[in-house]
Amino acid sequence: QVPLVESGGGLVQPGGSLRLSCTASGFSLAYYSIGWFRQAPGKEREGVSCNNYKDGRTSYADSAKGRFTISRDDAKSTVYLQMNSLTPEDTAVYYCAADTGDVLYSVRYPYAREYDYWGQGTQVTVSS
Repeated sequence: QVPLVESGGGLVQPGGSLRLSCTASGFSLAYYSIGWFRQAPGKEREGVSCNNYKDGRTSYADSAKGRFTISRDDAKSTVYLQMNSLTPEDTAVYYCAADTGDVLYSVRYPYAREYDYWGQGTQVTVSS
């Protein structure tokens, strides 16, 4: 059983929007901080956005600020990443990860923390 499952990826035209979901299976995300990451072919993992469950603080990569919004629905054990004004540079596999600690620094240092759980990723392709 995969503990985290991402969904909502797909093909979208430049300027379009997608909402990614990260759903937990077998545990509640209400007690976990979440990080969204992406990795494009031939590139290193990049932190996109993170949310701490304890204090609600969020962080965003500069490339995501003003366009992406992280939110959570603890009743559904789901965290969302709303992505607007997408560009071809946003094309990547997007992953979510869950951890019980403070994860905000993961946006700048995406390899610094050993998250408890990872999803398998969902492909986002922005192309005309």
